[in-house]
Amino acid sequence: MFYYKYNDKYLFSIKDEYNFTKINSIPHDCQELYYLNYLTGNSKRAFSVNHPSDLYINEESLDMLRVNDISYDLPENITELIDKRKIKAVNTAYNDYADCFYMDEFKKRKVNILALGDVGSTLLIGLKLLGKDSISSIGIYDRSLDKIKRWEYEMNQTSFPFDDSLPMVQGINKEELFDCDMFIFCASKGVPPLGSQVADVRMAQFEGNAELIKEYALMAADCRFKGIFAVLSDPVDQLCQTVLRESRGVLAPEQIKGYGLGVMNARALYYSKRFNKFSMYLKEGRAFGPHGKDLIIANSIRDYDDELSRELTKYAVEANLEVRKTGFKPYIAPALSSGAISIIYTLEGKYHYSSNYLAGVYMGAKNRNLPSGLDIEKIQMPDKLFERIKKTYNKLK
Repeated sequence: MFYYKYNDKYLFSIKDEYNFTKINSIPHDCQELYYLNYLTGNSKRAFSVNHPSDLYINEESLDMLRVNDISYDLPENITELIDKRKIKAVNTAYNDYADCFYMDEFKKRKVNILALGDVGSTLLIGLKLLGKDSISSIGIYDRSLDKIKRWEYEMNQTSFPFDDSLPMVQGINKEELFDCDMFIFCASKGVPPLGSQVADVRMAQFEGNAELIKEYALMAADCRFKGIFAVLSDPVDQLCQTVLRESRGVLAPEQIKGYGLGVMNARALYYSKRFNKFSMYLKEGRAFGPHGKDLIIANSIRDYDDELSRELTKYAVEANLEVRKTGFKPYIAPALSSGAISIIYTLEGKYHYSSNYLAGVYMGAKNRNLPSGLDIEKIQMPDKLFERIKKTYNKLK
């Protein structure tokens, strides 16, 4: 290992190719560390090191979703910091990589929401009620001034009886949308109407919503936005890719997150409670992939059954059609499970489901946002499950 110091930060690398001040070792009381590595191909600017294998990659790949059996001989203090998630991997292929030498503290964040339609307004209710400990204020913007006024009135008259600590809701101008820590895109050109014969309701919205989101990706780039660009509109994975492309390299890939997988997990949980044959999912299951037909539900990561997993996946994918049969659009569960709950967990550094950049695509998996960066869960993964994930990855790519 080679060790360096940069201002008050300690850095290390397995390659001696950096011009920072060299030091002999890392102090034993060091509480945060930065790992320098030049990653080729499509890789994030920075991420949290959650396994020794992260130190030995040359580029991102799907293998970062699974634990390998290789034994790594690392200094004890580095192993301890990995276990504590106190090492941030910094990709020196980016010109501005030195901007990553910091670790954010958890604190209340300022959140702004674009568009107060069905999803946006339901999301707002959820964030207001759940955001006491993680949100300082919620800014709302919509093309309709009356909508902004209505929701500002209604939400600020929502309170617990003897504890007025819920976040304030404030109407904002369009130009203020990126004056925040998290921007949430909920706008849509329109969902296919009830009774339409569209086979994939989510993908049918891509072209129109991609045109919409381009404007806000450019706005984020123009103001050099440093927060999280959260996408709730369908199809979230493809729209995240659009934001990355249209932001012209200003937004780092890990700044963009898509929120659609949370409700697919919730739907799998629902059917796992209804049908006992799926009950293993309640404690051992996982969800991967996009919010749509290429979704992957694994009934169990300990005792994976491919046939049961595919059956449960089908239930989860088609659950929205069951709601539409009742004469209503299925937006409440997505706005709360994928939206409000997952966003609160993001801000609090807790595991949740969302889509993040991995090896060139945005794809969903269990993850959390820590001071050291994005931490995507690694598991002992059955080969059949990994093959399913690879197939979905190749389609997204």
